[in-house]
Amino acid sequence: MKKTKFWSPVLVFIAAMLWATDAPFRLNVTEKLSSALIVFIEHTISLIVLFPLLIKVIPKLKVLSIKSWVSLLTIGIGSSALALIAFTEAFHYLNPSAAILLQKLQPFIAVFLAYYLLREKFGKWFWQLALLAIFGAYLISFPDLVPRVYEGEIWSPHFIGILLALIAALLWGAGTVLGRITLKELEWKEVTVARFFIGFLFLLIWNIVSGDIATMPSISAQSYLFLFVMSMVSGAVGLLIYYKGLRNTPASVATIAELGFVVAAVLVNFVFIDAKLLPMQIVGMIIVLIAVLGLAKKQEVMEV
Repeated sequence: MKKTKFWSPVLVFIAAMLWATDAPFRLNVTEKLSSALIVFIEHTISLIVLFPLLIKVIPKLKVLSIKSWVSLLTIGIGSSALALIAFTEAFHYLNPSAAILLQKLQPFIAVFLAYYLLREKFGKWFWQLALLAIFGAYLISFPDLVPRVYEGEIWSPHFIGILLALIAALLWGAGTVLGRITLKELEWKEVTVARFFIGFLFLLIWNIVSGDIATMPSISAQSYLFLFVMSMVSGAVGLLIYYKGLRNTPASVATIAELGFVVAAVLVNFVFIDAKLLPMQIVGMIIVLIAVLGLAKKQEVMEV
């Protein structure tokens, strides 16, 4: 067994923060394009940038074990394509903040799967720091200590939007655990590009069947610019950093570090849509940061 390296969960935390930076751009393009087309273009751009890596990884894909193939297909189709479609589509029904807040359920999903699929062992400090991080995320989300979203409206979004956001949380939580399985046979760069490649193939078929791909020539230059930014920052760059950190981080620790997504979401809303940043939210951010750094330092979760 080997202990988690301190910097690995920190990289996961940074990657999760990068994922939240695309919210203003995603909100803009969802008003003009279908969710499936948005995600397809994101995957296409990321794959073009990472194409040199794709050429190197294809031979390795041919000799992967069945277990790794099942994990990789689930990540590519589920966590990469369907989860992002569901999350993007949720913006049509929910306040974007509410869709983001529902992602706090990921730790519960990932910890459950990490225990049953990876047999990860939890040290004595794990649950204390995990609950501390979730409490911090709650303060960030609901600074008045009641279920309200950032602009003061009661948290009662449409059921379809809630369901879509929960589907995204489930698929992303599963992706964290399954990513650990694929990293046993592939390098972190290879997992990143393989994820995009499988997601791209699935989304290509989806958009051809739906006919959305025919509308690509009419997309404005501004929308393509926004899609490029989304693809690079929260896509290719974010996932490269994520898998580099995940290779030495147990899934149960990584999913807590992914609460950086919630921390960054509040900051992005504050900067770009002028959402007020309350003192209690700042306290929550500090609590999440302390908990994540504490998990990284304690290294109580051991790899089997």
